[in-house]
Amino acid sequence: MAALLEAITVKRKMYFEFENTPYYCMDAEVSTPTARGGQTLVRLKMRNLLTRAVFDKTFKAGERFKEPDLELVEASYLYSDGEGSHFMDQESYETHTLNSDMMGNALELLVEGVIIQLHKFNGNPIGLQLPEKVELEVVYTEGGARGDTSGNVTKLARLQTGLEIKAPLYIQVGEKVKVFTETREFAGRA
Repeated sequence: MAALLEAITVKRKMYFEFENTPYYCMDAEVSTPTARGGQTLVRLKMRNLLTRAVFDKTFKAGERFKEPDLELVEASYLYSDGEGSHFMDQESYETHTLNSDMMGNALELLVEGVIIQLHKFNGNPIGLQLPEKVELEVVYTEGGARGDTSGNVTKLARLQTGLEIKAPLYIQVGEKVKVFTETREFAGRA
């Protein structure tokens, strides 16, 4: 049997199950009453891992949640088609398909063969977790103005997936660059 978590113990970046659905806690705020007999309340900003919806909900401190049957498995990105995006489990070599709702805007950071973490709930894939940085090839850059070296000058660079980022002037077509997956910003040369 899965362990039970009290609402007051749920912290940022924790997973919990509420109404048979897995959630990710994005923020937790505890408010203690000033009057005697008042109840301590916990306000959670939470993301539904099935629908990706984010909302705030307030719980009593003693309410209990189950720990979700969540599993993170290593998988490599294969390809995308009309059915969705296909990934291969690195342990069982089983192929999993995620639809566009589960993918969000992650496709602009994925190239064939990249290893990601696949979220499984009750054995079924429900989403993915990208690495902190990914390496992508530059396919187009704007020309930098000659002599324009004052401060932190950047130019537009289009990457092999179609993602456009601001990159330093010295980045050229054909180079590989690292991109932060959360902010989609230039992280350095690969």
